[in-house]
Amino acid sequence: MGEETDLNLPESLGQVEKISLSFFEYLFRDWTLIQLAVIAGSVVIAMLIGRLVEPRLEMRVRAIHGKPRLLRFLAIVLRRTNWIMISLCLWGAVHVMRALTWPSRSYLVGLAAYLVTAWVVISILSRLIRNRSVARLVALLAWIFVALRATGTLDDMSAVLDAAAVTVGEMRISILLLVKMAIVLGALLWTAISLGGFVERQIASSDDLTPTVRVLLGKLVKILLVIFAIAIALTSVGVDLTALTVFSGAVGVGIGFGLQKVVSNFISGIIILMDKSIKPGDTIALGDTFGWIRSLRARFVSVVTRDGREYLIPNEDFITQQVVNWSFTDRLIRLDVHFGVSYDSNPHEVRKLAVEAATSVERVRDRPPPVCHLTAFGDSSLDFILRFWIQDPQGGLTNIRGAVLLACWDAFKEAGVSIPFPHREIIMRTPVDVQMPD
Repeated sequence: MGEETDLNLPESLGQVEKISLSFFEYLFRDWTLIQLAVIAGSVVIAMLIGRLVEPRLEMRVRAIHGKPRLLRFLAIVLRRTNWIMISLCLWGAVHVMRALTWPSRSYLVGLAAYLVTAWVVISILSRLIRNRSVARLVALLAWIFVALRATGTLDDMSAVLDAAAVTVGEMRISILLLVKMAIVLGALLWTAISLGGFVERQIASSDDLTPTVRVLLGKLVKILLVIFAIAIALTSVGVDLTALTVFSGAVGVGIGFGLQKVVSNFISGIIILMDKSIKPGDTIALGDTFGWIRSLRARFVSVVTRDGREYLIPNEDFITQQVVNWSFTDRLIRLDVHFGVSYDSNPHEVRKLAVEAATSVERVRDRPPPVCHLTAFGDSSLDFILRFWIQDPQGGLTNIRGAVLLACWDAFKEAGVSIPFPHREIIMRTPVDVQMPD
């Protein structure tokens, strides 16, 4: 595989040098200095107007209620009040100068007005991107492109970037190609992810599909859109997709050596979604973790416990380990409570009191009804087991057991049924003197 480097940089750099010399020669002309003074004066006036206008506009915006999207847009615009005032003042100066003198003598003012206006529009539109850092980067790159286009230096800058290139086989890779690829790929990926998120939300709101099918379809749509976006981006900048065979081979080797867990979790996630073993909202127990499933992701499952902690459990664990799904086919769950009463109590009355106490607890279901059985004659008490059903395990198990035990305590205390302490009887015997015969 050959590798060659383009050496056309001197010619392109010479063009840039000529442009720079012409610019500095233009900079020190009389009307150029006058235009710079007009720009500076417009900025100062605009800043003063902005300080007066912004508080009043903010009061009007704060008076709007019940329209979150409109409020967000107005807040974005309000933060750019000074820039908007600068743009208006510069355009006003352009119209005045063109009315009083030749249009060429207001070129710099017009250019400044155009660039400021472009920055205002781009910075507002870029806020469609939720990530602040990415939004600022996109806004900066878009404004640089507009500035180069407005000043007529876009072609020259493109020639300089295209001149710095290397040839790998039959493919010529230049800085310009990499920049185009990054911009197109970033734009298409953002579009694909945003569109995938929109489709995923629409699928999630469909009541005709089960929760597992919704998650599976949403993830498949996102994956296909991302793959499609990457293919279009590479093709649009002239990259032959067949040249990626070496890269795909390297990825295969990487998967074989270091990405086994990632691929395993991804495949396990697809299996989980297809076999419907767990779904969002299910109450599960995996090892020492007990909670309910918040979401299913490509690599992990989000499980929220009763104490508010959110565990991100790899999908592979749900395939290779024993999982208790408390709501796989039915949300009804039976719980057992053990207790004992003294031997002076009537076991038939105790059973009736225990069932009535359990039924009085709000979360206990009356269908099937609670039952109470005598299980053993213990050392210190009559031992019973109280069984009842609940339908909301995500509400907690320990708390409902405690509520049932407290209800039993109140019922037993009112009926005079006592719960004995463990006790032991120790019999002491005095030894008898035995006389041995002579």
